[in-house]
Amino acid sequence: MQQLDTDDFKRQLQQYIDFRGIDIILYLKDGTLVELDKNRTMEGDVIIKNGREGVAASVHLEEIIKADFFAA
Repeated sequence: MQQLDTDDFKRQLQQYIDFRGIDIILYLKDGTLVELDKNRTMEGDVIIKNGREGVAASVHLEEIIKADFFAA
C-alpha cells in the first residue's frame, strides 16, 4: 500500500468531504472513531462535523491515522 504525504492526504480528503455521496470514518491516534455523515466541512486543517445544535465534533488532520470511505 502506498503511503500518502500530508498534502496529498489533505487534498484527497477535501475531495471526499465535498462530495456528499460518501460517508467517511476517521480513525484517530487516540483510538476513537469519528463518523462523518453528509453535514461536514473542512476549514484549513480541521474537519468539522455539524449537528443539529452546531458543531458536533472537530478533528485536526494531525489526529487522523486512517480514513475509510463508503458510498452512501
